[in-house]
Order: sequence, then structure tokens, then C-alpha cells
Amino acid sequence: MVNIKELNPESSPEAAYGARLRRAREARGWKQDDLGVRIGYTGRHVSGVENGRKPPTRRFSIGVDAALGTEGTADSFEREWREISHGSLLEGFPEYVGYEGRAVEIRLYEIGIIPGLLQTPEYAQVLADSAVRRGAITSEQAAERVSFLAERQAALVRSRPPMVFVTIDESCIRRPVGGTSIMDAQLARLIEFAELPNTMIQVAPYEIGERRTFDLPVNLLTLSDRSVICYAESQAQGHLDRESTSVLPMLTAYHQLQAEALSQAATVAMISQLRKGTP
Repeated sequence: MVNIKELNPESSPEAAYGARLRRAREARGWKQDDLGVRIGYTGRHVSGVENGRKPPTRRFSIGVDAALGTEGTADSFEREWREISHGSLLEGFPEYVGYEGRAVEIRLYEIGIIPGLLQTPEYAQVLADSAVRRGAITSEQAAERVSFLAERQAALVRSRPPMVFVTIDESCIRRPVGGTSIMDAQLARLIEFAELPNTMIQVAPYEIGERRTFDLPVNLLTLSDRSVICYAESQAQGHLDRESTSVLPMLTAYHQLQAEALSQAATVAMISQLRKGTP
């Protein structure tokens, strides 16, 4: 009799994924080899994912969804993989991304790095590679992170795109990332962004000092019903908030920050000066 490893779904996100995969497979009366044939993997690989010895990948998850008929659903294995592999891995972020793709207005504030939705692929790759060197993520996770960011950016290119307001701390454009050519291309991307009809970008300069209303990155989404969602994160924690009593003060603080920030014209002028190598 084959010994079946008991799984504790609460021990890790990967264990929860594996336990759910096993339940779904067994409910259909399939052996691991049966599922493997359907998704282009060996039964041994399926076993490794189910037992938590192998991390699920996007390709594997898409195959499972096709085999089980769960593509595009709220319970898809690809969505669960995203929650494991990306990001952000911070609480609330996967749910935030779902709202982001449907928002009619997006307001972003960032410190230190260019916001993800405005990053060039090269800039994003440098950040991901740096995380690999630090041991924070694997090379595969880095590739998936860059791919996922591209998907988020593509989701905003639609027939009725959202209004996107971006306020960035001056540190975002002055912190060199990836060398001169990559940084120059990234600054050029910001200028291109400013020229779009549905966007606004402003730099919050160092001199506003204590009048800067946020000390951490903040994302605010306005949905089609005019409700507002706030997502904020630190290095290790993320929080998604829908309660108007706490979200509306964040929106007020964002407007106050915009009032203190440079105009879009002055912002573009500052970025252009940096590209020329002048302070």
C-alpha cells in the first residue's frame, strides 16, 4: 500500500496549494500520472507540487486550470499561484491588483523607486535581479515578477483607460537604478507618461519637508461606483482598506500632497534637467 503524505494546508501557501490540488484531482478519480498527462508534466512532478517539494509555476497552474475547468475564475490555480509567487506576497496585494484592473481612477504615491505601473521592463528587471542576489526571491520568481508587472501595465491599456495620478518623492528620480542608460530610458518613460491625455505626474520635492503627508507608498483606487479603496505597504506588510472612515482621510492627505508637489510642467522640466545631467 502506497504511503500518502499527510498535508497540513496551514503550514504554508505552497502546502495549501498542494492540498487543494490533491483534493481536486482525487475528486475526479485521477492518479497523479493522469493529471500529468493532461497538463504536460510527469506524475512525479505533480506529486512534488502536491507534497510541497516543488513550488507551483504559472505554466503548471494554467495547465491545471485548463484540465479542471477553472480558468478565469476566482478560484483558479493561476490566481492562487499569483498570491504565492508575486509580490508582493504581502497581504491584500493580490486582491488590490484585481481592483486595479477595473478602477476608473488610480492615485499612486511612491518613495525611492519608480511606481511599478510606470517602470520600463529594464528598470523592473534590475530591481528583480537585485532581489535575487539578496536571496529574497529565486530567478524563476524574478522572471515571473517582471512578467506579472507587464500584465498589470497592459491591463490599463483599454478603450476607456483610467485616469492615473502619480505623485512621486524626488528620491524616485534621483536614485540611480541599473546604470545611466537604463535610468535615462526610465526618465524618458516618465515624460512620455506625462503626455498622455489620462495621466498626471508630479514630483514631491525634498524642500516640502514636513509637509509631505505620507511616509510610506500609498495606492488609492476609485471604482465605477465611486467607492475608494486604499492599499498601503511597508517592507514586510501590506494592507487593503475599503472602510470610508479610514480611506477618505487618506484621499484628503493625497490631495494635500498634490497641492504641495510641483506642477506637471515643473516636474517634466526637473526630469528633463536630470536627463541632461544637470542638478
